[in-house]
Amino acid sequence: MPRQIWLNGKLVPEQQATVSVFDHGLLYGDGVFEGIRTYNGRIFKLRSHLLRLYASARAIRLEIPYTLDQLDQAVRQTVQANSANNGYIRLCVTRGVGTLGLNPFLCKQAGTFIIADHIALYPREIYENGLEVITASTQRTAPAALSARIKSMNYLNNILAKIEAIDAGVLEAVMLNHQGFVAEGTGDNIFIVRGGSARPQLATPPLHASVLEGITRNLVIDLAGQADIGCEQTDLTKYDLYAADEMFLTGTAAEVVPVTKIDKRDVGTGKPGPITQQLMAAFKKLLANHAPED
Repeated sequence: MPRQIWLNGKLVPEQQATVSVFDHGLLYGDGVFEGIRTYNGRIFKLRSHLLRLYASARAIRLEIPYTLDQLDQAVRQTVQANSANNGYIRLCVTRGVGTLGLNPFLCKQAGTFIIADHIALYPREIYENGLEVITASTQRTAPAALSARIKSMNYLNNILAKIEAIDAGVLEAVMLNHQGFVAEGTGDNIFIVRGGSARPQLATPPLHASVLEGITRNLVIDLAGQADIGCEQTDLTKYDLYAADEMFLTGTAAEVVPVTKIDKRDVGTGKPGPITQQLMAAFKKLLANHAPED
């Protein structure tokens, strides 16, 4: 049975879910999106994702032609139509059909589509044994050029860093910002553990370091707090990553992923560390006990 795509107000078979070649989302990457997960029929942090979508749209003066509640129902309708009880949702809002010029205000109405499917960024053994990463030479886009807090459709910056990772024979790259501080991965936020076994503490780049305010990032900070593990949001350098006791990535699609090697250097013991494993277990427990929809 073909997938059903929610396109501009109605469900259509995927073969009919087409976008105009004059849509500025295609021509210029002018649009915003969210990636959302479903677990056991529950849509994970849906309201948080929708709020971020509308914030991103406001930041680029893109008017979404639906209310938040209407998109909430549209997402649920798409999940139900595709029986995507354990899957991945991509919600996109483009600038819409316009001219070949840049002027976004010649686009009459934004285009909206929702896909409910599946995604697997990393093989299962990565979660058991850890991920190897490199530091990319491609810098994260400077916030004065484009704020990383806008989850826009223009991902070329991240894609170039991803190409570097693949060329190096690994699956992910750490991106630095224009000041040389650690920003994030090509699609995930970064955490390290430092302080030794006596007083371990998390550290993660602050939002001003060209970082997306990840939904899973915020949740992991909350889970750490519940476990009496402090988390410092502070500028980090490559040295901090090299000297860390542990490292892990977080993201909606990736969840919580241990990193055990960076730039050919072992992170800590070269195996997923105890704090990383504790937070991975806490995250899985949360999902097992009815993933929060708020």
